[in-house]
Amino acid sequence: MSVQERRAVSARRESLLGDEPGAFAVARFVRVTPMKARRVVDLVRGMGIDDALATLKFAPQAAAATVYKVVDSAAANAEGTEHLSRADLVVVKAFVDEGPTLKRHRPRAQGRATRIDKRTSHITVVVGPKVEVAPPAKKADAKKAEAKQDDAKSGTAKKATAKKAPAKKATATKAEKKETR
Repeated sequence: MSVQERRAVSARRESLLGDEPGAFAVARFVRVTPMKARRVVDLVRGMGIDDALATLKFAPQAAAATVYKVVDSAAANAEGTEHLSRADLVVVKAFVDEGPTLKRHRPRAQGRATRIDKRTSHITVVVGPKVEVAPPAKKADAKKAEAKQDDAKSGTAKKATAKKAPAKKATATKAEKKETR
């Protein structure tokens, strides 16, 4: 199956990437709580693949090992199916969804039992090529934009002082009333 055919078939790929080049990997039913996994995923979102893997390798959280595998798998998918260079890949999207919860019980005092929830996660990582940022505008255009911003700021400052002046007069009249009594 060619890349074009697979793109036409996969609704999941369409929802994650659209027409953009890239690949994704999903780890489902991972026995780590979604809250703890999200902490780790937030570390690598937007990073290059090599930086993300280095960060995850030395992260102290237990979920880092699983997220490492998913990021590495997504990069391998991009290399193998989309023929993208690993050096140019970035973690475009990374998110954690909640999986099914295993419900267990633990005996407690006086014949009671409490429920223990063992949560699971679905970890999804999407990688794509780096997006090139447009070169900045010319210096003359940038100076004009700054001048407009400065004019706007000074105009609001004048309006603010005009509003404050009546408030001072009101306080002065209160002080005068106190003195007359």
